[in-house]
This record gives sequence, structure tokens and C-alpha cells, in this order.
Amino acid sequence: MTESDARRDYRPGPLRHVEARPDGTRWSLTFVREFTHSPSALWTALTDPGELPLWAPYTADRNLGTVGPATLIMVDGQNRTELDGTVTRADSPHVLEHAWGDDVLLWTIDETDAGTRLTLRHTVDDQRTAAMTAAGWHMCLDVADALLDGNPIGPIVGAEAMNYGWRELNEQYSERLGVEPVDPTLQ
Repeated sequence: MTESDARRDYRPGPLRHVEARPDGTRWSLTFVREFTHSPSALWTALTDPGELPLWAPYTADRNLGTVGPATLIMVDGQNRTELDGTVTRADSPHVLEHAWGDDVLLWTIDETDAGTRLTLRHTVDDQRTAAMTAAGWHMCLDVADALLDGNPIGPIVGAEAMNYGWRELNEQYSERLGVEPVDPTLQ
């Protein structure tokens, strides 16, 4: 199957474990996902600037596997937005923490009998955006899983995600988190 066929046939997988809790003046979204891949394979997907643009909502100007400043570039169609992305913790292959603009992402990779459990804690401005963020990460991690399986789909991010079930995921995660769905086109 070609990448374009895989993209055309993509449908989001089932909802994953998610919760949102107050974190000072912000909210902490915790998203948990199981993978059949090794911690080192998942670590590479999270840190390698050659793999990030194949699944993530951003790419990086350097490998994120070491502490220090980095620039994360969000791509949405033809629009590119550069954000500061300082890596504050990089304990290969288990813990990666970095800023993404004003947000902080803490990735924890735990080995399991079946592969790995990835826990992402992502700080967001308010509880209402947590479901939107969960829907976005859900799709990105579906794509990452396919990539690691050797069946690349290509990134499904930004406005393009609307064509692949993002709205439905946003509504479902909103219900799960007990918030009203936010329509990003109205913001």
C-alpha cells in the first residue's frame, strides 16, 4: 500500500486514556497510548528531526535527544510557525521534556510486556482546549504508530486533520473530559 493510499484510508483508532487536571493557572492534559514498539524506536520518533515531520505537528531544527535550546516548526499547509522548544530533560529512551512555545510536553516511555506505554503530559492554557489537543495528539500518534510499523501515512496535522475525523475526536474527547467542544475555526 502506498503512503497516499494509507492516508486516504486512514480513520482514527479508538479513544485513548485521557484526563485533564488543573496545574497552577493552566491545565495538564495526560494522554496515554500503548505501542508494540521498543522504547528506543519510540524515542527516535520523538527526537529525530528526520522522523518528526513524518508524524508530529512540528519538526525540529535539531535532534531533541539532548538538553538545550531548539526551534520547533509547526507546519499547517503552506504556513510555517517557529516556536522556542527548549529541551529541559532528555533521559534516553525513557523521559523527554521540552517547551513548545508556552506549552510544556513531558513524554514518558515505559517498557511493557507488549512493547511500550507512552504517557504524554501536555500543559495547555485552559480546560476547554484540552479536548482539541487530545484529538490532535490522537491522530498524530496513530500516524506515528503506522510509521513505526513500516506503513507510513504521512503527517495529518493542522487544517488537513479536519478531513480525517478530527472534529469527531474533538467531540468525543470533549465528552470524556466533560467540556464543551471548541471549534478552532471560530477562534
